[in-house]
This record gives sequence, structure tokens and C-alpha cells, in this order.
Amino acid sequence: MDIPVSNPATQLLGNAPRGFCGTIRGLDVQAGGSSLSAIELESQLIEMGFVEGARVEILHEGAIRRDPIAVRVDNITIALRRREAMAVVVF
Repeated sequence: MDIPVSNPATQLLGNAPRGFCGTIRGLDVQAGGSSLSAIELESQLIEMGFVEGARVEILHEGAIRRDPIAVRVDNITIALRRREAMAVVVF
């Protein structure tokens, strides 16, 4: 499901700072710079729990270019590249 980031209250998870807490609004797989195809990226994110309405928190970020990030999605902690997190729209 492609959701453009037009609402000022929304942002892309890949741009969010450490400590950010929010809710997933949807996915915009065209927004990221992932090496995966849009279909593969969307499928993987959904399988990891990045679904609409899930609570998300950025727990940690890597020392080099703040990448990768550790993200808690509901009760699961996942490591994710920021370029893949750019496909997750949050508010």
C-alpha cells in the first residue's frame, strides 16, 4: 500500500531520530533507496511486522552514518537499514 507523505504530522521512519516513538501509517516502498525491488521490500517489511497501526520505537542507531537502526515494532526488536526504513510512513 503506497501512502504519500503529504500530511505534516507524518514522516518516514528512516528520517526519525533515536528515541522516536510513533505508529505506522503505512508503507511507501517507492520512497526508499533500497536495493530490493518494491514488491520484495514491501513483502519483507510486512513479514517483519511493519503493518498499519503497529507501534514503533527507534531504540539504537549505528555509529557510522547512524546505520543500521534497532527498531521495536510492537514487542519485536528488528535491525533495519535506514534506506529500507525510508519506506515506512509513521506519525
